Amino acid sequence: MPRSVNAVASKKHKKKILNYAKGFYGARSKLYTVAKNAVEKSFQYSFIGRKNNKRNFRKLWIQRINAAARENGISYSNLMFLFKKNNIKLNRKCLADLAMNNNYLFKIIIKEIN
Repeated sequence: MPRSVNAVASKKHKKKILNYAKGFYGARSKLYTVAKNAVEKSFQYSFIGRKNNKRNFRKLWIQRINAAARENGISYSNLMFLFKKNNIKLNRKCLADLAMNNNYLFKIIIKEIN
């Protein structure tokens, strides 16, 4: 019986990996085995990067809320405590948006919960 090789599928797989590696430096974009390692590592970095993105945005929102709260004479931690105490459920993303774009409404909210 002749040897069966699935050349079509393996060529497609190699082409896919090399397409992912486009723009990589040197052999990382030309040779399959080197490109495969580089692409796997880049996928790891992108996975970690997506997690870091969420972390960085949360830090940014907290900084914006803190800056706006201090302009109104209250610290960030006291503000969040008052939100929990008054059972107001606004997430940090919405609060940061209010603090940046609608400062008047942010001041009204702070006066209401005090």
